[in-house]
Amino acid sequence: MKRIVPIAAALAATLALAGCQKSEDAAFGAKVRSYLLAHPEVLQEMAAKLQEQEQLKQQTASKDAIQKFRAQLERDPRDFVANPGGSITVVEFFDYNCGYCKLAAPEVVKMIADNPDVRFVFKEFAFQTPDSIQASRMVLTPGAKPKALALYESLMAQKPLNQAAIDRSLQAAGVDVAEARRAANDPAIERQISDTHDLARSLGIDGTPAFVIGDRIVHGADINAVRAAIAAARAGPMKRPGSPT
Repeated sequence: MKRIVPIAAALAATLALAGCQKSEDAAFGAKVRSYLLAHPEVLQEMAAKLQEQEQLKQQTASKDAIQKFRAQLERDPRDFVANPGGSITVVEFFDYNCGYCKLAAPEVVKMIADNPDVRFVFKEFAFQTPDSIQASRMVLTPGAKPKALALYESLMAQKPLNQAAIDRSLQAAGVDVAEARRAANDPAIERQISDTHDLARSLGIDGTPAFVIGDRIVHGADINAVRAAIAAARAGPMKRPGSPT
């Protein structure tokens, strides 16, 4: 999708420059306007530059936030982690009723199976519907959490996700549904989900799925970008002077 806002910003910046002239220099503004009308590609170049600067600013802010909250992101003992012994960490913020999360889920499961060196941290960022919030609460219960990967795969495949579908997934995984429903009311689980929301806000994450790899955030179901970030994380130590080859 083309970005219209940067072009508008570029035009506003140009007109602001013209507006700084003295009133008797109205001719200058007219010349600027005539030039831009004759050469609209200048606005496109300015818009591209503004967008590049904005992206750089966002990347710097994201990197700083990731560094600040690294422990909460990667080492919260309350989170379920697949491949816990892996040397590279991927964190996913997701919701079981998010259509894009559902599209990404089979690839996530495949990545976990194919990459034992990648720790995969699951952040229950439930907000889409009451059913997805309830699913997160039930998955985080003591009886269900050890089976979180199987439940992630099953719940993401449920269309629609409702209480009956949640119960089926839990039963198929060998979880006591009645006990999970009771345990889901534990205030500690509500606190964990609330903490995940606070963390997401601190990182500028306002939708799902979102993946954090190293110092990078991949917004959306861009699995190719996730794979590229994993590859870059693997190659990173090789680039540092004195690293073993």
